[in-house]
Amino acid sequence: MFEHIDVQEAIKRSIQTEKNARDFYRLGASHMKNSRARKTFEVLAAEESDHARWFYDIYEGPDIPDFDAFMAVAPDKDADWLTDLEKEMMEELDERKAMELAMDKELKLEEALRELAEKMPDGAVAEVYLKNAESTHMHFELIESEYAHLMGMVHETDIDTFVRE
Repeated sequence: MFEHIDVQEAIKRSIQTEKNARDFYRLGASHMKNSRARKTFEVLAAEESDHARWFYDIYEGPDIPDFDAFMAVAPDKDADWLTDLEKEMMEELDERKAMELAMDKELKLEEALRELAEKMPDGAVAEVYLKNAESTHMHFELIESEYAHLMGMVHETDIDTFVRE
């Protein structure tokens, strides 16, 4: 199965994954009441779009001729990222639930990307998936930090204050 994935197919899949994540964060942001949480999701949506652009810029396939047109396509309602969000929205999505869902999505995606990278016989293909996994991990850390703030937990920027006291 994996021996048939070349670098360009891996890049194409990464573009779609980034778009799905961008759509997830945009939809989530539109339902946030807390301004910090909304801003976090807006920042993540923009970063996912930037990541998709990065992959698009190195993609050589002819089937995605225009990046902006591709990104403007309506979200894929069957994408794993969005089906779980819509299910949560039916149960009254709040900031806590949205961030927990986002952290879960980012952790699972990072794990899946790292597993794919390990299985790839082509090192260049593996690198595409590892690069995506690294950015996914950074997103998890950003969400985790904002989640701690939202929940009134000690924020990493306050650690020195609490350690000294």
